[in-house]
Amino acid sequence: MNPTRLFIVLLLSLVATACNQDNSDIFHDQFFAFGTLIDLTLYDVDPATARQASEQVEQDFQDMHGSWHAWQAGDLTRLNEQLASQETVTADPSILPLIREANRLSQLSNGLFNPVIGELVALWGFHDNPLPIGTLPDKDTLKKLVAQLPSAADITIEGNRISTRNPAARYDLGAFAKGYAIDRAIDRLRELGIRNAIINAGGDLRAIGRHGDRPWRIGIRHPRQPGILASVEIEGDTSLFTSGDYERFFEVDGTRYHHIIDPRTGYPADGTTSVTIIYDNAATADAAATALFVAGPDEWLTVARRMGIRQVMLVDADSVIHMNPAMQSRIQFEPGINAEVRLSEPLP
Repeated sequence: MNPTRLFIVLLLSLVATACNQDNSDIFHDQFFAFGTLIDLTLYDVDPATARQASEQVEQDFQDMHGSWHAWQAGDLTRLNEQLASQETVTADPSILPLIREANRLSQLSNGLFNPVIGELVALWGFHDNPLPIGTLPDKDTLKKLVAQLPSAADITIEGNRISTRNPAARYDLGAFAKGYAIDRAIDRLRELGIRNAIINAGGDLRAIGRHGDRPWRIGIRHPRQPGILASVEIEGDTSLFTSGDYERFFEVDGTRYHHIIDPRTGYPADGTTSVTIIYDNAATADAAATALFVAGPDEWLTVARRMGIRQVMLVDADSVIHMNPAMQSRIQFEPGINAEVRLSEPLP
């Protein structure tokens, strides 16, 4: 995990722990999954139910992580191996709904969220296979992959059978699986009768209910400075996801190369430093944060409309903040933040 992101997660954990000491109605637990620290906070739940819920949610996350991993042995890697051989695959039930939803969201995003560019992601060294320090991917290999242009449109699903017409298609659900897993975990909590909770996965989260007599208050990380850019209060059932170029990156000759790849060019998307989405379900928010990051300051509004996203904040490479009026009405900037803000037309 990026050290700055880890610091923020630990800071949130310390705050939750302090609350727990002052308020016996709060239960807090942590575990590691999907490459990040997962924070579970429950409010107004008896201790036995809270502990049961935490154990079940952690087990669910571990099972999903193992099944959906893009490069370690599991259901998804087996699927990719068979697709690479141009086989028609009988998909495991643990991943078929995930793939259907990823494909649907990809098509809504005009392919800017692209779940089948696993080979490109690996070529950039983001599959636990970092490139030698000071080097970039082989240009000819990269050019060839971009020319093959794998997309969700290359995938055919009939019942539980999956095939592809594009041998370059490899699923990597890293820009979506964490949100989908959070949605599943919220379903689990509700099955147990829990109505007030927050699941925070490395700064991306979904909250239900309230924090006692007040909403949950969430900080949004500044993409270029230590600390928080803004905060927002959420309650009811709300997800908040941020994609940033500070999460996983390396530098060569002073240029930052991050993990959010533009499938149209094969290179990390430029023009954006972070995108924050507020939406109801976490899976859509997760995919949309990636798609709008790739879309950048010139195209984000169009893609947001297509995906049904109504609350967006994008920070561009010049530190200009772009947002729609509905998001502006919810955001409270930290003292001392004097960035230029450009408001879009309203999103329907």
